[in-house]
Amino acid sequence: MTVTDPRAAESSSTHLHPGYSTGPRAMRVVELRPLTETITHFRFVPLDAPGSMLTPFQPGSHVIVSAGEHRNAYSLVDDGLFPTSYGISVLRRGAGGGSDWLHDTVTVGTVLEIEGPRSMFAPIANQHHALLVAGGIGITPILSHARAIVRDGGTADIVYSYRPGHAAHLDEVRALSARDGITLHEATSVDETVAALRARFALQPLGTHAYACGPGPLLDSYAELAAAAGWPGARVHSERFTAPEQDPGEPFSVRIAATGETIDVPAGVSLLQRLLDNGIAVPNLCRQGVCGECRIPVSSGEVLHRDFVLSDEEKAAGDSMLCCVSRAHEATTELEVNP
Repeated sequence: MTVTDPRAAESSSTHLHPGYSTGPRAMRVVELRPLTETITHFRFVPLDAPGSMLTPFQPGSHVIVSAGEHRNAYSLVDDGLFPTSYGISVLRRGAGGGSDWLHDTVTVGTVLEIEGPRSMFAPIANQHHALLVAGGIGITPILSHARAIVRDGGTADIVYSYRPGHAAHLDEVRALSARDGITLHEATSVDETVAALRARFALQPLGTHAYACGPGPLLDSYAELAAAAGWPGARVHSERFTAPEQDPGEPFSVRIAATGETIDVPAGVSLLQRLLDNGIAVPNLCRQGVCGECRIPVSSGEVLHRDFVLSDEEKAAGDSMLCCVSRAHEATTELEVNP
């Protein structure tokens, strides 16, 4: 299997205005607003040119925030058109990571390094209608989708599953549902959520695409109910914040095409980690197969895809992989890569 350099295009200067940069830049916090006991909304403007237009983004995009020793991806909540600030809403996870650091450290005026926006959960351009499903903090990219649909005069059904007292942006979602063509279905228990999803999947008009973001069990039920209702996988989209634990996989080896060097990848160790161990830089972030940062092209061989980013069509094409979780297929004991 041969993998070529995924960063070649970065050397091409295509941005005509510095406002369209997606690289790291210093941004100042101008708003810090508690939404629930554990969720806070943060809003950033560029340090070098406050008030100027920032890089537009597709609904469902995210930025990467350097939070102390951590670099975390957070979904943007706005519609993405002509932004002069970026807004994210962050759940305190209580595990001592970047989300806790933001809650404990950041105040209005704090300067942070922000990368992006980056799009991994964009709407399909020719959809006729949208079914938007959110669970808990998963409302953030779904709110972005909903705002863009309202802006463009589209239609959507929204299913928002949350625990009473823990719903971020609920007032904003309810306000959107007052617009023509937008309906909101609130669910505050597992049974209510399943019932709402089952009903919505059965009633969507032709040409609908579904989008969901939330905890793993919700996304599993969403996928199962969509399949049971006869929905093709190409119309069922989801974004995960975390991935379930994976088995250690089988050992394999990689050959670096540029040097001929061979690197062994033991069971329980990722291809990404072995490349980094050998001084080969590969962009990465989540290391769980949910952010897409470590995607590398593949020119030959068979990959065992274990990520939650690539579509079924992309996996079937076999020309790229996420090296943080995917491995060589059991029929392929050696991959040839050139990261």
